[in-house]
Amino acid sequence: MSSFPASLSPLRNAISPKQIRKIISGLIVIFVTLGATGCAIQPVPMSPQTAERLKSQAPIRFLLTFDDGPARPRTDNPTLSILDTLAHNPLQPGIKALFFVQTRSSNAGETDFGRNMLRREIDEGHLLGFHTATPRHANHRFLNPDIFEQSLNDGIADITSIQGSAPKLVRPPFWNYDKRTFDAYQQHGMHILLTDLSANDGKIYGFKASLRRRSNMLHMLTDVRERIAAGELPTVDGNIPVVVTFHDINSYTADHMAEYLQILMDCARAVQLPTAAKPFYDDKAALERAALARSIRDSAQAARLPGFWNWLWERM
Repeated sequence: MSSFPASLSPLRNAISPKQIRKIISGLIVIFVTLGATGCAIQPVPMSPQTAERLKSQAPIRFLLTFDDGPARPRTDNPTLSILDTLAHNPLQPGIKALFFVQTRSSNAGETDFGRNMLRREIDEGHLLGFHTATPRHANHRFLNPDIFEQSLNDGIADITSIQGSAPKLVRPPFWNYDKRTFDAYQQHGMHILLTDLSANDGKIYGFKASLRRRSNMLHMLTDVRERIAAGELPTVDGNIPVVVTFHDINSYTADHMAEYLQILMDCARAVQLPTAAKPFYDDKAALERAALARSIRDSAQAARLPGFWNWLWERM
């Protein structure tokens, strides 16, 4: 017997499971917010030495990247939602991003529906990078060499047919690469781009909300501030590109994309890093130049990976 009150049965039929999940997620966020001291991010202290060094550094500009798309759902599609938010948001309409795509993912990139989303990304001025060209999110290091080579050829051909040019950038699945896969990317004209900030929103089953999204970004951007003060990040076209990673298959990310943009701005203000007049990239050519300048050019270069990935791959 259903526990749903008979008097509310019309409401039950009118609300979809996705809407119910959104309502529950929204209530959780409200309760957490009400229990906190406030939504504003407080300034993060820095040493006089860091403050002095930052005076000679250029403003930052956020370089948005998205992994794993295009998303599968035919309705309420996260990739399409994110494209809408990038195009229309209160902070900077017309933001351009770099999408590391899975061109042959099962029931997504391999389909006409998925390819049409990739074409829309190009039509709207975004840039495509290579992620995978296998049915699943396969770690390139563990692929048979012949299958790995074929996947590179397939993915490059797929992106070239849509973008009109071969991809110059690659993000290895699980951030994992070694000298063999690094050399293979280079031989195909692709450069690895890692990240400075990560929303830690990779494919999650079940509960997808991120209640630490502000503190997470603040912590990572504080570290970026120190790297900028030390002169470790390059200036490109008058700005320092700060790479940010999201996953456009995550429905929670899609639903909160505009909020994430504001969080990035709030965190930059809190760590006292000035942003460019246009804090996000809005030109594909400038976006590509910035990404290439931040790419890994030597397989022996120390990788700074988000989360636990450094710990994991150092042990394998």
